[in-house]
Amino acid sequence: MSKDYQKKTAWTSRTADPAGKPVPVIPDVVSVAMDEIAADVREGLLAIAVGAGLQVMAAMMAADVDALCGPRGRHDPDRGATRHGSEAGSVTLGGRRVPVRRPRVRAVDEAVASKEMPIASYEAFSGTEVLGRKALEQMLAGLSTRRYHVGLEPVGEQITAESTSTSKSAISRRFVKATEAALSDLMSADLSGLDLVAFMVDGVHFAGHVCVVALGITIDGTKVPLAVEEGSTENATLVTSLIVGLRERGLDVTKPVLAVLDGSKALARAVNDVFDHPVLARCQLHKIRNVRDRLPEKLRTVVERRMRAAYHAETALTAQAELEALAAELDKTHPGAAASLREGLPETLTVLRLGIAPTLARTLRSTNAIESMIEICREHAKNVKNWKDGQMALRWAAAGMIEAGKQFRRVNGHLHLPALRAALEAEVRKTVAPVVHDEDINAA
Repeated sequence: MSKDYQKKTAWTSRTADPAGKPVPVIPDVVSVAMDEIAADVREGLLAIAVGAGLQVMAAMMAADVDALCGPRGRHDPDRGATRHGSEAGSVTLGGRRVPVRRPRVRAVDEAVASKEMPIASYEAFSGTEVLGRKALEQMLAGLSTRRYHVGLEPVGEQITAESTSTSKSAISRRFVKATEAALSDLMSADLSGLDLVAFMVDGVHFAGHVCVVALGITIDGTKVPLAVEEGSTENATLVTSLIVGLRERGLDVTKPVLAVLDGSKALARAVNDVFDHPVLARCQLHKIRNVRDRLPEKLRTVVERRMRAAYHAETALTAQAELEALAAELDKTHPGAAASLREGLPETLTVLRLGIAPTLARTLRSTNAIESMIEICREHAKNVKNWKDGQMALRWAAAGMIEAGKQFRRVNGHLHLPALRAALEAEVRKTVAPVVHDEDINAA
């Protein structure tokens, strides 16, 4: 055995990842046959790069074979593998599969259960994870399975003609698999490390299906998509199931949390049932819309202006006085609007009562944060015309929530969240009745 080969095999034997899986050998120098890619020049730089890249991949596979079997033409009685020709294979290129010839290597040792040995570089390039990610990205961007090829990179006419895995059915299968993985990741994520200070829950409708989604805001201002449940309506059972699932995944429900809701009694009941110390806040924008809908057109602007001014008052007492005065004015002419205004009035003033800083209050006085996430889910699913079942709705909702999570920034006024936590703890202390022990009664 030559010294050069000994040196080479000694180096390659150390090129393995922590799991013991061999990694590709990287040749120091690779010669590219320019005549093979000359036709790609007129198709642009990317086509040239692809042609050259395929040649580099072939050189890497040859280097892997040399590392396993030794240099071609040099007999080595101690070698552990032999060359065994080649066969048709394929590698992933962007969002397509490209056919290649892959070398084969067989182990010399007869005791090896599977004599076929993997070629590290081929294993690296033939993985299909990129295909799933590409299908997910293209579909969420609004491309249909029939137009998937429109979003692919121009890699040259020959490569395009030879490529596979771009059919409508292939893309559909990959997208289903990718969204199933997204749903699994979302619903199995460990929540024990989250320190939530605010919580929002709302529903998104996909045809006849309702997906209830939950969003959390941590003490450092990070918005975190938490979970999704599918049902026919936003009932208390469905929402309770969703929140109980969060608790079972490790979410700490013992700390005080600000629950910002749209006014649904089912949502409020579920939050109170599962969280130990929730402080409920009603979305002020929902309340304004509810009152507007019960008024004639000529009064809507005036009433809305007065309600917004009240919600921005200096104290909760001042705001409540202004809103009750407005309700009294509406009692005779529009009793429905007056009743709507009074319903849940204290909860619409929770943010003001807690003394939250204006920059942070802008985020927490409404459910806009979770509605923004829901809008992203709807936008990604806008081209879906045939909703087959609830599982499909869950997959699309989960994919949209994860995509929304990538776009989130920390909430405005996040530096005031520790002060909000202190205010929530003080609020809970006021509402929890003191426990009277027998010895206290005897002492009295």
